[in-house]
Amino acid sequence: MGQTMESEDFGAVIRGARGSARLTQAQLGTRCGYSASAISRIESNKLRPDCSAVVRMAEALGIPPERLRGSAGPNRPAVATVAVGWPMDEEDAVRRRELLTGALAAGATSIVGVGTASAAASGRPAAGLEDVLFRLPAAEPVPLSLLTTRTALARRAFRAARYTDLGHTLPGLLGAAEATRDAATGRARQHASAVLARAYVLTAELAAKQHSEAAWVAADRALSAARASGTPVPVGEASRVLAITMRRSGRWASAVHLLTREAADLDSGEERTAAVRATLLLTAAYSAASGGNRSAALALLDEVEGDVERLPEVSGLFTVEATRAQVDVYRIGVLNVLGTPDEGVRIAAGLNIGFMSSPERRARAWTDTARMWHALGDGRRTFAALRHVEQEAPQEVRRPALRALTSDLLYGPARVDGLREFAVRTGALAA
Repeated sequence: MGQTMESEDFGAVIRGARGSARLTQAQLGTRCGYSASAISRIESNKLRPDCSAVVRMAEALGIPPERLRGSAGPNRPAVATVAVGWPMDEEDAVRRRELLTGALAAGATSIVGVGTASAAASGRPAAGLEDVLFRLPAAEPVPLSLLTTRTALARRAFRAARYTDLGHTLPGLLGAAEATRDAATGRARQHASAVLARAYVLTAELAAKQHSEAAWVAADRALSAARASGTPVPVGEASRVLAITMRRSGRWASAVHLLTREAADLDSGEERTAAVRATLLLTAAYSAASGGNRSAALALLDEVEGDVERLPEVSGLFTVEATRAQVDVYRIGVLNVLGTPDEGVRIAAGLNIGFMSSPERRARAWTDTARMWHALGDGRRTFAALRHVEQEAPQEVRRPALRALTSDLLYGPARVDGLREFAVRTGALAA
């Protein structure tokens, strides 16, 4: 009986807090990375988020995490579990500093609830980044050419969606980059700051993909280092990852403001800065859509589409290239968020994902396509797109958001051959 009460209490607390916050299931799901139907299953105790997701859900609902942790204790019944998290964000600078120095300092133990070693063993590539960011490994300065090469190799691992390799590489890279920057002076220090910014951008990218709280710290440090470099491209790249952390907790307006302001500061007449400007506006379009601002989102996409037609392909950006294909992928994602996925079907039909530049980008395109078909209620096409994600980037399909989508499909009305085996293989369902 005690176990049943614990399970019932958990769903009841979520349902009651959501009602008090005057949020629909869809609105709460948007803030936490779940679908409305997944929130419904959580409230009926048919789906259980993991410990870190519980804390983030409490933040979304404006209640103490202890209220939910107490009802999600070790004696709860065995229910379907999806490891979905939601990176926190603060619009206010003071509160953001409190988050960075307070909640995150305790994140690896009290929030995540497992030690670094056991978390790494669980297959989460970003496990332990919270600890690393507050206590970087001791390192000696290295030649700038070597540091640049090591950062380029880390970026290559990200683009290949080798997230476990990247997670192992980043602590040493960050320690060496910090030490090299601190030992340098003059122009060498500016150069080292630019490389350090890129290392922190990669850290924020990985943490955001894994819904880790470390994204906030890494993005903040990336922007500080980028500004110290005096180089506009790293500033744009760092601003983008910082805006993503802002958007993911509902601060979409602040994200759009940051992105459009930084985009306006970039020289659209120079190819590389123009390409970064385009990526900032793409992210701004998605952020505007997250806030329900259809006209702003579509206007930003149209502006970028006009720009990229005049740009040659520019390599070196972290996750988004300024190409027509990237605009199309973002347009599909924007239409999904705006609740009009049917408008993306024609775009998806004309998108040649196989020609996109990296496994990470191709996996992202298939992810947005899967979300489109899922929103349209086509389970078989959703699963087919998820299978493409797995073929392009096996570690990508194990991300919390993709596991949540897989679980949502698994418990949906349509029976899809092979889906259960896929869910077990990707960690969305316990074996």
